[in-house]
Amino acid sequence: MLAATGLTAKEFAPGSTATSMLAAQQLGVQADQIAKSLLFVGKDGRFFMVVSPGDRRISSSKLKAATGVKSRMASADETLAATGFGPGAVCPFGVDGTISVFIDRSLSAYDMIYPSAGTDSSGVPMTFKVLVAITGAAWGILSPRRQKNSCDREASVTAAAILSLQAHGSKVARRG
Repeated sequence: MLAATGLTAKEFAPGSTATSMLAAQQLGVQADQIAKSLLFVGKDGRFFMVVSPGDRRISSSKLKAATGVKSRMASADETLAATGFGPGAVCPFGVDGTISVFIDRSLSAYDMIYPSAGTDSSGVPMTFKVLVAITGAAWGILSPRRQKNSCDREASVTAAAILSLQAHGSKVARRG
C-alpha cells in the first residue's frame, strides 16, 4: 500500500516506536504528531479504529456519538486478530474493510504526522489529508480538549495574582 501512494516508512530498532513517546523521540517530533491507532469494540461486536494524536485520550462519549454504540478498548488478542497488528504497531491503512476508521481532526494542525507502518519500529511521514485519503476514514473531534499543563495553569494564576496585587498598590518582589 505504501509504494502505491509514494510513501516510505522510517524504520528503527525493534520496539523503539511501540509508544507515542518512544516514536516521537525516534522521529524527533512532538508526541502529538504521532498518529496513534487504537482499536475499539462496540457492544454490537463491530470494530472501530480511532487515529488520534499520541498525547491524547479518546473521549468515550464522542466515540459513541460517532459510532452510535458504546465501545471499549480492544484487547491485545482482539487487536491482533482483527487488524493483523499487535498493540504498539497498529497501522491505520490496509486494515480489513469491516473496520470503520475515524481520525481525530486535531491531527490536521500539523504539517506532518506519523502513523505506524505496522511494526513497533516504524513511522510513516504524511499529511493529514493523505492519511484521510488512504484510509477512507471519517474525521471529527474524538479527543477531549487539550488542557493546559499544570505549569501553564500555575503561571496564569501567578500572573493574575501579581497583576491584581499591583492594581491594588502592592509592591511585588520579583525573583532574580
